[in-house]
Order: sequence, then C-alpha cells, then structure tokens
Amino acid sequence: MSVSRPALRSEIKLRERAYDEFTHHLLQSRLKPGQFVSQRELVALTGFPLGAIRELIPRLETEGLIVTVPQRGLQILPLDINLVRNAFQFRLILEREAITSFAQTASDAVIERIEAAHQAIVASAREGVTDDIIAEAQQVDRAFHETIIDELDNDIISKAYRVNWIKVRLIRQNETSLDEELVIPVMDEHLAIIAALKARNASAAVKAAVAHIMNARARALRLE
Repeated sequence: MSVSRPALRSEIKLRERAYDEFTHHLLQSRLKPGQFVSQRELVALTGFPLGAIRELIPRLETEGLIVTVPQRGLQILPLDINLVRNAFQFRLILEREAITSFAQTASDAVIERIEAAHQAIVASAREGVTDDIIAEAQQVDRAFHETIIDELDNDIISKAYRVNWIKVRLIRQNETSLDEELVIPVMDEHLAIIAALKARNASAAVKAAVAHIMNARARALRLE
C-alpha cells in the first residue's frame, strides 16, 4: 500500500525533528563524545518514539556522528587527533572556495551587516564579557561562517559544512570553547577577514581566514 504525500511529509518532518533534538543534546554535552548509548536511552533523552530513533541512526552513522560497535551498541563520535585534523582540513577546503566567491558576489549591505554585528560584540566585550555576550558571540561566529558558505548556493556543500561544524563544535567544547579570553580575539580575526571582503580583496580574505582556522586548529590540538 502506498503512503500518502501528507503522511510521507509528516514522517520526514518527524525524522528531521528527531535529528535536531539529537544534535541539540549533543551540543549541550548531554551526550558525550565516546559515550555508549542504547536506542531506548535516546528515546528517553529526546522524547521521540523508538521508530523515529531507529530511522535516525543510519543518517547519524553516515554523517559520522555515531558509530555502531558490535556487541557494545551505539557510540557517540569519539574525539581523537585524526578527527581534529580531518575536520579542520575540511573547513579549510570549503571556506577557501566560499570566501573567494563571497568576496566577489556578496553585496555591500550584507558585508556591512556582518561587520556591524561583530563590532557590537567587541564593543560590549570591552565593557566586560558575560555569559550572554559569549552566547551571542558564538551565534555571530556561526552565522558568519554559514553565511559565507551558503552564498555558494550549493545545498550539498551547506549540509556537509553543517555536519562538520557539529564535529568542530564538539572538539571546541572539549578543547577550545569560546570563553571570556577568546571572544575579542576571535571577533578581531573575523573583522580582519571582513575588512578584506569589504575591499573585495579575495586573496587577503582567504589568507586571514586560513590564519583564523589554523589558530582554532592549534587550540584544538593544544599546540597554542
């Protein structure tokens, strides 16, 4: 018996909501890298039915967010040095291309809006860094990179970037979370990229972006 379109859309929406709930708990550290978890524990944590969790698992395995270990169950993405290197290398590959394109295609208004958001964070942080400012800085940080990636207008790249962002965020939560000492330096690194974008100097923007990503990579590898 065929499934009606409304029912199919409902199933897809349920899977997407289950995915969002899983990644939310992952990023909130309610699920720890390397932790083993059962399907029923995921049901209890997310509030979604077992069927939705079972349908979610293949996607999480494909994206590398969980690993099925024989006789042990589901393991949340374990962190190791290879993951750090691979995740940041992938960022470099995607963001070099995206920034080169963004410097040529982004409107002045978009660049100015991004710059203003960063300047506001820096101005507030100079008065004193609070938890609210850190949270806002993290949102500005993510929006900055995703805006540049999305300007490529390539759904495959955008989705792959977001999965990699989750992995980088897990690394940064364990090694280099955006804290009081990092807010202004990270915003300043972004502003250097933005200044080159305003000048439509793609090579300078890429150079500044590479320096920014490599600084984050060094912190993740504890080489700073």
